[in-house]
Amino acid sequence: MGRFIDISGFIGRTSLLAPGGPRVITTSDDTSLKAVPVAKPKIGLALGGGVGRGWAHIGVIRALEAAGIKPDVVAGTSIGALVGGAYLAGHLDTLEEWARSLNRRRMLGYLDFTLGAAGGFLGGARLEKLMHKYLGETKFEDLDTKFVSVTAELATAHEIWIDTGSLVEGIKASYALPGVFPPSRYNDRLLVDGALVNPVPASVCRAFGARVVIAVSLHGDSFGHANLDERLELSGVMNGGEGEDATASQPVLADAQQDKPNRLIMKQLFGTGQKLPGAGTVMVGALNIVMDRLSRSRLAGDPPDVLVMPRVGHISLLDFDRADETIKLGLEAMEKEMPQIEEAMAILSR
Repeated sequence: MGRFIDISGFIGRTSLLAPGGPRVITTSDDTSLKAVPVAKPKIGLALGGGVGRGWAHIGVIRALEAAGIKPDVVAGTSIGALVGGAYLAGHLDTLEEWARSLNRRRMLGYLDFTLGAAGGFLGGARLEKLMHKYLGETKFEDLDTKFVSVTAELATAHEIWIDTGSLVEGIKASYALPGVFPPSRYNDRLLVDGALVNPVPASVCRAFGARVVIAVSLHGDSFGHANLDERLELSGVMNGGEGEDATASQPVLADAQQDKPNRLIMKQLFGTGQKLPGAGTVMVGALNIVMDRLSRSRLAGDPPDVLVMPRVGHISLLDFDRADETIKLGLEAMEKEMPQIEEAMAILSR
């Protein structure tokens, strides 16, 4: 089914080898140094988790493309794995078009409720079907650029790196948010969202030889009212969709609109505008706290060369329907850091 790497026994050891591996200097017979050309440093791109804020990664990649910078290693956690995998598989345009087309009705239409019987409120089958539609049977090995999906083993809390086998399965394991999506079974292990162990996987890029690591964190300004305002406005769905594009999303919403138990779960999961948030809001908000604190710790121990932090804190974690704004913020943040990237590349090319 594919290989994965359990790095639990190696945490703290990645600094034993210099990023990019050893550099060799050769000398002539009279021991005088010969000048040799130095190749462009290997570039790593670490795309962090952030749920709906993750569309900012699309803008980040667009800015890199405009500057003519192509990473040699890409590591993704949670939605970072989704965007990174789509990018390297040649489907970033498709993903961007789909993300920009989302409104709240369409977004709810992709949620298949399971009453928690499958290990989460959502089964995830509709999203998986959509990924299979575009990514098909693509494997990690088929990609031209090294790609690693970061996930966590539920039983041991080990950090798992997936870099072979089915791309869809690897991505699905990385965004399996506990309580929301069921754990993903991979090589007889139950895997959950990688944000629980490595929210911004800069260390993964280092381990695969990147000398210049660009890390994208979506938690630089993540605290405030947005964390408590995750309630989706369900009135449009319940009442036939006033103010929304009702016809465009009717096929995917047919079950959700006609099934009263599903509508009840929506209210419990996302809230109904009352003072207290729904269960889903609490779970996602708790994940946000974990990701913020853990990413600060991990990045302090193994800092990237360039840290990109789009100002997306005002965007709720469940605001998948704000792709236009989020993508623009990612683009602007990367453009702002471009001089640092160019400087780092110049220094490490000497």
